[in-house]
Amino acid sequence: MRLDRYLKLSRIVRRRTVAQEMITAGAVRINGSSARPSREVREGDLIEIAFPSRVLKVRIGPFSERELKRGETTFEVLSEERVRGDVRPW
Repeated sequence: MRLDRYLKLSRIVRRRTVAQEMITAGAVRINGSSARPSREVREGDLIEIAFPSRVLKVRIGPFSERELKRGETTFEVLSEERVRGDVRPW
């Protein structure tokens, strides 16, 4: 599944266009490297998302599109750090 679609369906980001903009701006990393919105995500991937006031790190668990559409949680939150808005995390 595409990264932008996963972020939207898993409800980490509210809109797919916002997810695409964040990924393009470099605010999302997969397994420590920058990604594109079309990057395929798989079970076990580590995703880091830099929101304006926090950095969220999650590990993707087993998932299917049907589970995501039903609202089931398919990721594990590893850490959530608060950051100042003027500081870029990476």
